[in-house]
Amino acid sequence: MRIALASDHAGYELKKTVIEHLNEKGAEIEDFGCFSKDRCNSIDYAPSVCKAVSGGAADIGILICGTGIGMSIIANKHKGIRAARCTDSYSARATRQHNNANVLTLGARVTGVGVALEITDTFLSTEFLGGVYAERVSKIDRLDESQK
Repeated sequence: MRIALASDHAGYELKKTVIEHLNEKGAEIEDFGCFSKDRCNSIDYAPSVCKAVSGGAADIGILICGTGIGMSIIANKHKGIRAARCTDSYSARATRQHNNANVLTLGARVTGVGVALEITDTFLSTEFLGGVYAERVSKIDRLDESQK
């Protein structure tokens, strides 16, 4: 699985931990920054992950900031992206199964490391159910088209 990741300064340490965890599992990782705890802005890093996912260079994106909210807002501005801020494994599983979410956002200041890794594993291992949910995703994708 090809995974694109990025964070702002608040999510930097958790991003490093997530990358280490995913490397141990043999995932193919591309880190789009940031690369230190120096103050920075999410908007400078999230678009690269979204472009990688929507363009097919990555299968899944993971974005991390203080709460996960800012990254989610930014990500969902990009065509073809269905980002979900998850704070528990149930939400991670449901958003993959029902919404075919392709970007996970996490909040480093509000979610502990162990829970964040569990959410990540659940998000990555859960498949879209299709069927009745495919119509929902199709309608979401058509929203992108109507915004042109």
